[in-house]
Amino acid sequence: MSEKNNPYDLSVLKKLVKFTSPYKGILFLVTLTAILTSVFALARPQFLQQAIDQGILSKNKELLLYFILFMLGSLLLEVLSQLTFIFFANWLGQHVVRDLRTQLFKRMLNFKMQYYDNAAVGRLVTRAVNDIEKIAEIFSQGLFMIISDLLKMTAIVGIMLYNSWQLTLIVFVMLPVIVYATRVFHKKMKVAFENVRTEVSNLNTFVQEHISGMKIVQLFAREKVEHEKFKAINEKHKNAWIKTVWYNSIFFPIAELSGSIAVGFLVWYGGLRSIEGISISLGLVVMFIELTNMLFRPLRQIADKFNTLQMGMVAARRVFKELELDEVITETITTELTNVNGVIDFNNVRFSYLEGEEVLKGVTFNVKAGQTVAIVGATGAGKSTIINLLNRFYQIDSGDILIDGTSIHKVSLANLRSNIAVVLQDVFLFADTIFKNITLGNETITLKEVEQAAKEIGVHDFIMQLPNNYEYNVKERGAMLSSGQRQLISFLRAYVSKPSILVLDEATSSVDTYSEQLIQKATEKITQNRTSIVIAHRLATIVNADVILVMDKGEIVEQGSHSDLLKKPDGYYKNLYEVQFAEVVLS
Repeated sequence: MSEKNNPYDLSVLKKLVKFTSPYKGILFLVTLTAILTSVFALARPQFLQQAIDQGILSKNKELLLYFILFMLGSLLLEVLSQLTFIFFANWLGQHVVRDLRTQLFKRMLNFKMQYYDNAAVGRLVTRAVNDIEKIAEIFSQGLFMIISDLLKMTAIVGIMLYNSWQLTLIVFVMLPVIVYATRVFHKKMKVAFENVRTEVSNLNTFVQEHISGMKIVQLFAREKVEHEKFKAINEKHKNAWIKTVWYNSIFFPIAELSGSIAVGFLVWYGGLRSIEGISISLGLVVMFIELTNMLFRPLRQIADKFNTLQMGMVAARRVFKELELDEVITETITTELTNVNGVIDFNNVRFSYLEGEEVLKGVTFNVKAGQTVAIVGATGAGKSTIINLLNRFYQIDSGDILIDGTSIHKVSLANLRSNIAVVLQDVFLFADTIFKNITLGNETITLKEVEQAAKEIGVHDFIMQLPNNYEYNVKERGAMLSSGQRQLISFLRAYVSKPSILVLDEATSSVDTYSEQLIQKATEKITQNRTSIVIAHRLATIVNADVILVMDKGEIVEQGSHSDLLKKPDGYYKNLYEVQFAEVVLS
């Protein structure tokens, strides 16, 4: 049987059970209370038999009172053990999913950028939130409940056989019907829940993506088209759920009918023997009726609990698939970068985002300590790829990258990236205060240090004009700030981290003139005595560079200072300057 059609995926269950190991005491308590709940529940029908036979039929008021009290006592103990069972089963489930979610998010934090290039954000949100909540239900409503019910049913069958094998056989007449129906139901529901989880993931992905890109949708008047797309996805989601409802609507009436027919057979058999004058205990018949209900009720409910278990198993399989992905950059740490001067060497570096499609074709260059190097070239030339590889967001195909003579592949990612600060064109700010967006939770950086740094690079005045100053909440993605203001915040964020190497990736390509002037001032300040790599289209950031690397189709075709490159007749840079930058000079 294939994994997809197997409703009992024990490998996934074993992985989940491992997460309960820190809570062995609670797991034991849950197991014990599950057993006790079954014991106390089964005591009541037997006390009921004795109450009828020895109390009512024998007209013994004293014994009747005793057995009624025993029934009441067993009921109270059952309630108490069930309460303990439910609470601690849920407690255990919530602690397991907390640990699992923490491990999943930690794993996500270390995934390669290439993974995020291809993964849908909505799908990852579904894994970290919706799927893990379904896993919690395995413990609270699925696994332990099923174990408890199975124990109870096994004990019921034992009691029935011990008291009357004839009556037991009568009950068993309908048992194969419900067992077969339950088995078919489990298989169908397994496939149905796979479809449900897939459609939930698709729905989350679509909604998340379109909320993030709502401005584009409205700018291009795509509301009607996107609404129709959403209706189609939502329809598939609805149909997936309706299929589960359909299976439930078939199974549960069959289960209810089977139990009622079994009780009818018991009454018929007991009544027939009584009419024929064959001695049969009324209390025994009543006990069997009660036990039959107790046997068939878990069989009906166990199917619903298997629904919960299977949905949780489907979710767990998806979560474990993310946890087991080989998408983390392998670290072979043999040394650490200390007192970094900022010498950078790219030695014949080759790299492909997609196999067989090289983006960098044997790139070699050297950046001396304290130099400012500009990289220019057409879109797709490989400029930003150099920055990505310097930070080890991707693994190179061949060659090597060195900082101060040490290969970046021999140091930890944390050590490498702590020495490099990057200011991107598309600045990302969290829905938090300006201060926290600058420090990113680094408690060693004080507000006083941030204010001093802001004054040094000319950003302090703009921040002080905002409500609550450094405590101003910029909202999601920095929506309360202009693109220029967000860029200034990113400069300050890079500056306070005191990097040895600074990277500016087209950091002034989409800001207004006033913001650009502030950014130019900030750039001059933070690049002083610091190795800097600048990817830019603006003239000012290029003419002041010590060296300009000119890239075309993944190769460095020219390098030198601004003045030297302009002297080359029909040079690539000269043509680029005349086409892209001449207008800036004339203006």
